[in-house]
Amino acid sequence: MPGKLLNPVKVGSTTLSNRILMAPLTRSRAGQPGDVPTELNVEYYAQRASAGLIVTEASQISRQGQGYAWTPGMYTDAQEAGWKRIVDALHAKGGKISVQLWHVGRISHTLLQENGAVLVDSDHNNQCFCF
Repeated sequence: MPGKLLNPVKVGSTTLSNRILMAPLTRSRAGQPGDVPTELNVEYYAQRASAGLIVTEASQISRQGQGYAWTPGMYTDAQEAGWKRIVDALHAKGGKISVQLWHVGRISHTLLQENGAVLVDSDHNNQCFCF
């Protein structure tokens, strides 16, 4: 008797082709400058379109919210266009995708900020680095 893993399932108003979910996996392959998704990202997600649902890698919602270098953003027109290519490629193969929105807050490193900006005042800055 086959299990339910490969059977379609309805989640809200969306029907997924199966019950397999691809968890977010940070790839650090966004194009530079600008943290823009590239054709490599398009290929990566399109190759996995058979999963019932793909949750994207963490994608920062602002420059100040970046936690790792070369991760894709979701806050410029160029980034939006890059993500549109990914979504279109995935949908062409019948895939479904959801974004993991990301803002790391005060732990972002000054190396990831424009002109080395510090996101927290100097009295608290020494408490903010996790690496």
